[in-house]
Amino acid sequence: MQTNQAGIDLVKSFEGLRLTAYKDIGGVLTVGYGHTGKDVYKGQIISKEKAEALLRQDIKRFELAVEELLDNAPTTQNQFAAMVSLAYNVGPGNFEKSSVLRHHKRGNYVSAAASFMLWVNAGKLKNVAGLVRRRL
Repeated sequence: MQTNQAGIDLVKSFEGLRLTAYKDIGGVLTVGYGHTGKDVYKGQIISKEKAEALLRQDIKRFELAVEELLDNAPTTQNQFAAMVSLAYNVGPGNFEKSSVLRHHKRGNYVSAAASFMLWVNAGKLKNVAGLVRRRL
């Protein structure tokens, strides 16, 4: 399954575009549309085209992770996009342990949707406004 354009636009809107590397709220070096990794370094400047390419590359990685974790559970396109967006933000390891995934796989979509609101903290910061907006 692939993330639809609405899902990609959702990630872009919440991550925002930063062409110069910065430390995110958790202190992680980040560039573009929330791209992190060993290839991001202090003072790095990228083009908008590079940011798009990194986003597509990252989305693909998270799609594969989410699809594998779903284990063929019935999933709509929008549900898949929402879960990819969550995994993009919290990482596949955290997504794997999430009640979002657990409830979804059991077919309890109302509880799965409600469980997104459990992911509104960033480290010691509680109820981060941007994360609350992202999960609604």
